[in-house]
Amino acid sequence: MESTAADAMPDDTDLTPQAPEAEQAPAESSGETSTEPAAAAAANPVLELALKDLQDRRDALQAEITALTSRKEQLKTELKANFAGQSDAIARRVKGFQEYLGGALQDLVQSVENLELVVQPMVVRPSPLDQAADNAAAPEKPGEITPPPAVADTFRPDEELIRQTLERFLKQPDVYADPWNLRRSIDARDTALLEDWFFNQGGRGAQPSRGTRPRNILVSAALIAMIGELYGNQFQCLVLAGGPERLGEWRRGLQDALGLGREDFGPSSGIVLFERPEALVERADRLEERGEVPLILIDAAERSVSIPVLQFPLWLAFAAGPGERLDDDDLL
Repeated sequence: MESTAADAMPDDTDLTPQAPEAEQAPAESSGETSTEPAAAAAANPVLELALKDLQDRRDALQAEITALTSRKEQLKTELKANFAGQSDAIARRVKGFQEYLGGALQDLVQSVENLELVVQPMVVRPSPLDQAADNAAAPEKPGEITPPPAVADTFRPDEELIRQTLERFLKQPDVYADPWNLRRSIDARDTALLEDWFFNQGGRGAQPSRGTRPRNILVSAALIAMIGELYGNQFQCLVLAGGPERLGEWRRGLQDALGLGREDFGPSSGIVLFERPEALVERADRLEERGEVPLILIDAAERSVSIPVLQFPLWLAFAAGPGERLDDDDLL
């Protein structure tokens, strides 16, 4: 029995030393793990220096890249701001426009090649004087030919009104007359000139100059007033003087003689001043297209009358006499 009880009791000698060994094992393993990096670093100092050198070089390259990027942006800004940069940008735009224009011209050439060109017939418009001749009454008897009215007969129906107006201009001037009415007086030689122009030349021709430009302007003012009574607002006066100084004299003289203002001189006003005959002829053509009558006055300084002017129904050119002094610019 003693042996049985002894066998039933636990064996303390086997179990007691096993528990402390199990607790000390983790402590020993953790101590070994913490000392491995220090040992590796201590064992490989060359590796540590290589890693540090690579890190320094990386930082230096990064700083250099940042500086170069900043310099690039600065150069772009300066290039856009200075003349060379603008010239380069303009050159690129011009090059692009040149390419576009080349393509457009090629398309235009192809379109023109496909066009069927037809010669337009030239239409010649008859003069109002020719129309009056065509509208003349037919002869009553067969074989009898009625001659067309002469050019001088254009103003014959208004002869009485014209002569009365000329007589009124010989009297004392009416300085308070309405605009477009003569506010000055003329003499018998002026009325003789206008009568010859009306009844012998039919409103188309040259007359001897009265000796000075102011005198010619006064005669022209009387003519404008008379044409205004005959045609009303259906006419426009076109003055050809060939120089700013001469045109200035015409404007001031007509303003004083007819009581006009600056608003009466202009493309859409009653009197238009011209330096070149081509522009005057173009304006007169547009007036006739609208059914209006152009009255053309040509200064004595003009050496000749342009041929296209001869087609219009009313024009008066002042011819300078042999003793009349010309302007200085005409003598050069």
